[in-house]
This record gives sequence, structure tokens and C-alpha cells, in this order.
Amino acid sequence: MKNLINIGLFFFITAVTSSCSKNLLETIPNDRISSEIFWKTDHDAQLAANAVYTFLDDVPTYFSWDGMSDIGHTNIPFNVYAIIELGQHDALNQVIFDFWTNSYAGIRSANTFVQNVDRVETVNPQGIAILKGEVSVLRAYYYMRLAALYGDIPLVTTEITLEESRNLTRTPVAEVWDFVSAQLDEAAQVLPTTQDETGRITKGAALALKARAMLWAGRYADAATAAKQVIDLGVYSIYPSYEKLFTYEAENNSEVIFDKQFVKDVYRNNIFGYMAPYSQKSSNSHFVPLKKLVDAYQMKNGKEISDPSSGFDRKNPYENRDPRLRYSMYVLGDVLPDGQVYDPRPGSNTSDAVDFTYLSTSTGFNLKKYINKDDFVQPGNGGVNLILVRYPEVLLTYAEAKIEMDEMDQSVVDAINAIRERPDVDMPLLISIGSQSEMRAIVRHERMVELAFEGLRYFDIRRWKIAESVIPGKIYGMTYEDDNGNLKTIDIQSFDKSFEANRDYLWPIPQKERELNPNLTKNPNW
Repeated sequence: MKNLINIGLFFFITAVTSSCSKNLLETIPNDRISSEIFWKTDHDAQLAANAVYTFLDDVPTYFSWDGMSDIGHTNIPFNVYAIIELGQHDALNQVIFDFWTNSYAGIRSANTFVQNVDRVETVNPQGIAILKGEVSVLRAYYYMRLAALYGDIPLVTTEITLEESRNLTRTPVAEVWDFVSAQLDEAAQVLPTTQDETGRITKGAALALKARAMLWAGRYADAATAAKQVIDLGVYSIYPSYEKLFTYEAENNSEVIFDKQFVKDVYRNNIFGYMAPYSQKSSNSHFVPLKKLVDAYQMKNGKEISDPSSGFDRKNPYENRDPRLRYSMYVLGDVLPDGQVYDPRPGSNTSDAVDFTYLSTSTGFNLKKYINKDDFVQPGNGGVNLILVRYPEVLLTYAEAKIEMDEMDQSVVDAINAIRERPDVDMPLLISIGSQSEMRAIVRHERMVELAFEGLRYFDIRRWKIAESVIPGKIYGMTYEDDNGNLKTIDIQSFDKSFEANRDYLWPIPQKERELNPNLTKNPNW
């Protein structure tokens, strides 16, 4: 599928462009593929379906969700994402506009496929049905994130004209969630549990996304049911090595349910150049972890570092910790892809020092997930896949939904323990079921450390309605020992995170969209 994505996008867009123009021109254009000659073969259908995949998250978007949350920071202070962190964004913000337009471009692509694919004179009806299922899942995926960010949004399920688009109104968000749920259910009925082509959407992906969507919507019974259906498929399992999860070696492993596939030289990404420490060929460290995230990882004995009996040593803060800490981010003393030792301490005379340049880490931490030594030579020519859904999230969704319904039983404990007992993590297991509030705190903590910088934290703290409590305030980084043996904690000056509860739980409807269509009403206090 990787090799077909670019080709599919080209053919599909040119076909759609021609389709939009057919009322103006009576002749078939000879400089592009027209809808008059497209939608003929099964191969046409596959190319058109491939095109819908291309609207999945790009690298900046994927990492920005955690970067704008309470566990990350936009490292470059004048970056547009930093404006959202500061609470200074408005309806003209480019991030907010681009996410809206890209999502609806994906939906438009999906709607065009759904409306035209039955024109294909197929020799493989089952194959066409599977492609329809894939596209329905992708459309639901684009809609669920729009709903989570903007609330009421236009729900468009067919191709529309320019004039029709100028008269759209916002559909109540509950109806959008209904549509997403129904689409994912229908797709799960026709999709196979495995596909011949790696990377294509499966039954497991449809059900896992339904579990996520229903969790976001607060429909816990539906979330638990969908998550249990994924578990009962028996297709997915915990990969034994968290350390290797985000490497080329582990691509398409046993816990990957849905990902965006890349391949060097053909459909590449720039993860290394975008997120690696600055010392690695002047990579950009666009988003960096915060002290809050680092402190959240327990001691290897399962105790919080704030517990006086935990054994935590402030002068050796990364020793005897949950192994996921050092698997997820670079901390002082780690070996970098180029073989050098990571030393971000101020005044360390390395290019990773927090005071070396505005492009080096501002917190003393850098992401390690997805940073592969294989990409060091060509930081902008990466091929590692971006994981969008993996099995541990499904287990945690199941556990959280059951906890929120106050239906806690051994299956909840087992779901959490399955993640903590991963061979190279091997953290102490839960022994008993606590109160609802205790279990809620446990599952939320596990989501934070297990899924850090995988694009979910920003959505989590918003749906839990705790963002105004956990986001605002100063930004803190590493604690280090200076030349005199004193412990100092990095405090980023002149940058305070902000989140206004009466406004920021919904993004503003982009101003440019409202200028084109005044029927799109504003969100509260924007």
C-alpha cells in the first residue's frame, strides 16, 4: 500500500477535479484523468481508497497533541503551536484552520469514493466491499477528532457543490457520534481480521476506533463492548519489548492495530529531523517532554517518587524507575544515535545544553520514541510508521470504561496488568480492586506513561475536564546538579501555559470558514 499512496492520490485528485468541472466543459480534458474514464476498474477503486489514507496525521500534527498538553511543550517559542499553549490563539490560528481543512479534505475524498465506487464494473465484489469498509473507517476517524475538538460540526456524507457548502450548518455533536458509531459498526461487519496488504484497515481497527470514539463521547457501555470485541478477536497481543516498539525492527508487530505507513525514498517522513535532539545533525526538538511526565513514572518497586519510602534519589533521578521512562525519552547520560552521551545540563558545552540555542531542548528532555539510529544519515528521509492505535490503548479503554460504569471486576485488573507485565517493563502488578476513584487514578496514570507522545494526552485531559487544572502554569524541566553540588530545576522563563475552562474545551470555528459560510455559528466565548 505504501507504494500506491502517492500514485493513488494523484489519480484520485485529478479525477475529482475533473468531476467538479464537468458542468462547465463538455469535452473530456486531456491533461488529467477525468471521472468519465475513471471509476471503471477494481484498480481505480483501490487507488481512490488509497488516496483517503493520505489525510492521516502528518508528523507535526501527531506530536503536537502531547506537545500542547500538560506533559509536553512546544520547544520553539514562536511556533504556531506555542500560541495555543499560551492561550493566545483565536479563530485565525493556522493550526486550527489547517486541522479543519485537512480533516474535511479527507472527508470529501471519502465521500467521493462512497458516491462513485459502485460505478466500477467489478470482478471482485468482496474486494470492493472491503474497500468501502476501509474508507468508512477513515471518514469516521476524521469526524471523531473534529467532534472532539470543535463540538457541533457540519456532517457531510455525500459530494456537495460549492454553493451547497456555503449553506451548511453545524450538526449537534451527539448526532456526529451516532454517525461515527454506526459507520464503524458497519465497517467491522465487512472488514477482515487481517489484510493481505500490510497497513490496510482491518476489523480490529474499526472496533478499536469505535472503542476510542465512544470513550471520548462518554458512552462507556459502548466503549467497553467495542474494546472487548477487539480483545476477543484473539489477533493482538502485547509485544515483548517496549524499548523496540517504535523502531524499524518492530514495525507491524503484534500490538499495532492501525498505523500510517511510510517507506524511505518513496513516502517518507521527517520524524528524526523534527523531533530528535539538536545535536543529531541539527534536528529541531519541536516538542519536548516536561518534568511532570518524567516525575509520573514510578519507581521500579511501584511506588511514586514522592513516597519517602520509594528509594528515589534526587541526585540520580532516573535510576530504578519504570523502564518506560528511559525507553520513551532521552535523559542525562543516555547514548545518542551518533554514539555521543546526551548531556543537556546548562553550561555542559554540548549542543544539547538547554542554553546552547533556542533549537536545543528547553526542558533537558528529548523524545526517544521513533528516533531511530537508522535515520541519522538522512534525518528527513524516514520510513518508520506512525502508530495510531495499539493494543494497550484498547486494554486501557476497556478498563476505564468499566471503571466509569462502576463495574469493576478482575477483567479490569487483568487488562491493566497485561500492560505492566510486558517482559522489558515488568512493573509490580495490581493485586486487588480499589475504590472507583482509586481505580480511575490508576488507569489515568497508566495512560499517561504507556501512551506518552502518541497523540492522545491532549484529548484525554479535555474529555476528563481537568485541563484547566493541569495545563496552566510555569513550565519545568530537568533537575540537575550544578558545579557546586546544588540541585537546580530548569524553569522556563516568560512562558506560562494557559487554559480557560469557559472557552478552551472547544476550539473556535476557523474565521476563514465563517467568512465563506456565515451559517457556521461561533463556539462559546470565541
